[in-house]
Amino acid sequence: MKMRRNLAVMMSFAILAAMTGCGESSSTADTQSAAESSVAEVTATEAESAAEETTTAAESSEESAEETSADAGEPAEADDEENYETGDASLDNIRNQDEIGENELLVLSFGTSYNDSRRLTIGAIEGDLEKAFPDYGVRRGFTANIIIDHVNRRDGILIDDVDAALQRAIDNNVKTLVVQPTHLMNGLEFNDLKDAVGAKADAFDKVVFGEPLLTSDDDFKRVEQAIVDWTKDYDDGKTAICFMGHGTEADSNSVYQKMQDLLTADGYANYFVGTVEATPSVEDVLAKVQAGDYERVILEPLMVVAGDHANNDMAGDEDDSWKSVFEKAGYKVECLVRGLGENEAIRQIYVDHAKAAIDSVQ
Repeated sequence: MKMRRNLAVMMSFAILAAMTGCGESSSTADTQSAAESSVAEVTATEAESAAEETTTAAESSEESAEETSADAGEPAEADDEENYETGDASLDNIRNQDEIGENELLVLSFGTSYNDSRRLTIGAIEGDLEKAFPDYGVRRGFTANIIIDHVNRRDGILIDDVDAALQRAIDNNVKTLVVQPTHLMNGLEFNDLKDAVGAKADAFDKVVFGEPLLTSDDDFKRVEQAIVDWTKDYDDGKTAICFMGHGTEADSNSVYQKMQDLLTADGYANYFVGTVEATPSVEDVLAKVQAGDYERVILEPLMVVAGDHANNDMAGDEDDSWKSVFEKAGYKVECLVRGLGENEAIRQIYVDHAKAAIDSVQ
């Protein structure tokens, strides 16, 4: 199932899920230390990093629609298989207005064609950033051109890709450009974004980057607390709470094991983390759940948005979905299809990362 959907997204440059199923996501890049990827000034000389597993035709194909999906925490979606309602696209502020002003906060996301999830996750992150930094014009850019094209064909709404967003900033005479990615982790996709922006950095007086969600040890602790608080009503001693990330073959896949190790060390023995595309796999997670005395399983995406992966690979009815795998093993299964971007505590981490970037140029 996932391979079929990912075929539609074979590209090279992009990349986390809404409250009733499972989301899209994942990251491909190698996790960097907080110091390395903390707010970094980008110059035009910062160029070309390989986008091994990335996507969006200008991203050029979603974390290769899938890898970028990994880095950003989101997956690719196929036009010819869409037979579902994803919500009203007109409710989403796509933030491609001109008259930006001299200071811009460009929020770069992998993207999703699930309209409700896009509004409730990426849109909510952008909204919180706008409230926090009223002196900055907040604008949107997606790395996954396949998603941009899909939404444009289906809904008649055109979202800027990275090149279009940067050109809009240049045409509006933006002086200070702050880029805040909604990616899950630091990695190849994040490096690709810095290269793409760096190639046009001479057009601005200042260009700085905020960090992805999971960068420092403190970020991991905050995300851990956020997801534990978010699911505490299900923590009854008889329920295994399982989070599904995207996964990648790149070294950055280690963020999932790091989150698992943190949860276990902090006493959350009934919390489990796995991935769609890498390890730990659903079979690995199932084995851990079966080693305990659980009667029910809660499934939730560890992705910024809840898109194709969340709704199909996690909560779908096909034989290889996480839901089906756990039901076949005899568990009662409930899917929470909601992206991390719906969580206020998660969004605050992005706000704090953007603040660090903004503070660095003042």
